[in-house]
Amino acid sequence: MRKAAINIFDDFAGWLVEDEEGYHFMYDAQYLNSAQPVALSKTLPLQAAAFSSNILFPFFDGLIPEGWLLEIAERNWKLDPRDRMGLLLACCRSCIGAVRIYPEKKEAA
Repeated sequence: MRKAAINIFDDFAGWLVEDEEGYHFMYDAQYLNSAQPVALSKTLPLQAAAFSSNILFPFFDGLIPEGWLLEIAERNWKLDPRDRMGLLLACCRSCIGAVRIYPEKKEAA
């Protein structure tokens, strides 16, 4: 299982999870109850229930670089171009727009 924190306008908005059943995105309850929460996209409207999909949600897939920039990322970080979650986690901490993707921080044992 891989998990990413999703931020929008520097506010924590929710979690994107990849597991054996596919992909799941859920808005954070505190974010939903904030003064003016903003939906990530029209395909991921504000709601308390989780979104689930067998493929990476098109909104998140669209954040992954393309062309020569993707080739550089694949080559330098030895990433599999079919590993969409891996590409998202590696390449989308600072992408164009308001959304930032951060890998879940593992607690030290």
